[in-house]
Amino acid sequence: MTAPRMEIDLSKIRQNTRVLVDRLKPRGITVTGVTKAVCGHPGIAKAMLAGGAIGLADARMANVERMRAAGITCQVLMIRTPMLSQVERVVSSCEASCNTEPGVIASLAAAALRQGTNHGIILMVEMGDLREGIMPEDLTDIALQVTRTPGALLRGIGANFACLAGPAPTAEDMAALSSLANGTEEVCGPFVDVVAGGSSANLLWALGTGPAGRVNSLRLGEAILLGTDPVSGNPISGLHTDAFVLQAEVIETKAKSKLAPLKLSDPALSALSLIPGNHWKTRSILAVGLQDTDPAGLTFPAAVSYIGATSDHLVVETTNCPLRIGSEIRLRVNYSALLRAMAAPDVEKVICSGRPAADGRTASRNGRHAALL
Repeated sequence: MTAPRMEIDLSKIRQNTRVLVDRLKPRGITVTGVTKAVCGHPGIAKAMLAGGAIGLADARMANVERMRAAGITCQVLMIRTPMLSQVERVVSSCEASCNTEPGVIASLAAAALRQGTNHGIILMVEMGDLREGIMPEDLTDIALQVTRTPGALLRGIGANFACLAGPAPTAEDMAALSSLANGTEEVCGPFVDVVAGGSSANLLWALGTGPAGRVNSLRLGEAILLGTDPVSGNPISGLHTDAFVLQAEVIETKAKSKLAPLKLSDPALSALSLIPGNHWKTRSILAVGLQDTDPAGLTFPAAVSYIGATSDHLVVETTNCPLRIGSEIRLRVNYSALLRAMAAPDVEKVICSGRPAADGRTASRNGRHAALL
């Protein structure tokens, strides 16, 4: 089996989805699975649906079309404001989209009419994250425009939290979103079917005991895929945090001392000289780099220290336990590392059974672990 590769345990993704769906159901909140971090991988999308997600959401048309080509027929929401250059494709492949621009909504409606259909519109409201969103005072006017536009259907309103600049949402934020839904209905009629309260960053509130108000939908990606809270980075109780493991192969191992300058006549030689001493470590190079993942988002085995990375190399250091050439290191990933690795063409994506090893870790399918793991 080739390396680097991302080993994916679909059963853990399905189980994570089911746990979250079951916990949110008594609150009247449904789950839409977000597939953008995995580039619309059809197997992962199907695992989310098997776990109880009512639909899928993505930010890129190539991902949506990949899922459609694989036979996925559920409702799909485009969660990035559609590009004008892609409105025909959005209407063709997505039942609804998140929107903030009246001109884009008009173009989507016109494309829907040309295709003999209607396109659902979720109006995104600016609630403090300072990324995308309609200002709250403008919401009812734009919502009214949508209801008067043939080809466009006002499906609901939503907001993003803790994506760019804002803090985690509070109960007061959710109450304000519910109030905006009520105000929109007073102007437009009972059209607000969906009140989307945000993403995985909103789970702390959603799983709490306070009133849910009008919020009846969450878009969940990181919580399902990695079992972690995006705000704190902490594991979410009851969820698997190892559905994705990046396997990287060792291509060099050398004992190298700490670089230190010597007083030589040539300054260049002085800067490059190695001096003997008590600083000997074993440095190894893994065949993975910045082109493949985000090194800052990797978690290394306890005996391995991260030193640095370049485009194609990742340097680690060990003490008294050299890594074998050809062995593999199992790396846990955060959301950023997962996102980049899933998009990297040279990282093979492998569906694995996730069979536990004797020490409790997931065993590699080819058994080529580094000696120290």
